Amino acid sequence: MANHLTPEELSKELGLDRQEVIRVCVEEGVPIYQGRIDKTLFQAQLQAMGGAPSETRAA
Repeated sequence: MANHLTPEELSKELGLDRQEVIRVCVEEGVPIYQGRIDKTLFQAQLQAMGGAPSETRAA
């Protein structure tokens, strides 16, 4: 599974608005490189902000 997603792909996966994804990146310093965002870094920052919890992983 891809780890670097466009804001649209990331918003669909996490159930957030595209503009909210971009706002979090800008305000929290999550880099958008060549139009893609590191999903793991974004989720970690979102969780640190007290936002949506990270995905649960099956054992």
